[in-house]
Amino acid sequence: MELSKAGPRVEQTAAAVADAACELVDTATPTTWSTGAIEDATDAIDLLVGALAAIDPEAARILAAVPAATAELRKHLSPTTDEDVATVPAPRSGRPRRRGLGPGWTGVRPTG
Repeated sequence: MELSKAGPRVEQTAAAVADAACELVDTATPTTWSTGAIEDATDAIDLLVGALAAIDPEAARILAAVPAATAELRKHLSPTTDEDVATVPAPRSGRPRRRGLGPGWTGVRPTG
């Protein structure tokens, strides 16, 4: 595949993204990541993959596994346990619960 000339600001923006990624790699250590930083970094990866996958079908095929990998990374590094999920009780109307019609109910029959 042959690419055409870059659109306005594409090369400058891509260079800025690469510079920011290098700065992040130089700054981050395994102990300095937070949940928010992980989310931001994986979101950026997913956005870049989406933009690159739009180049052509072959690029999309090559990059197809990346979104699943970033989702798995999020799940691995920020697992949600049952204790983390707040349970919200169902709203109560104040009326007693209705009972079912029970076995033997045959439905409403038209008269006439």
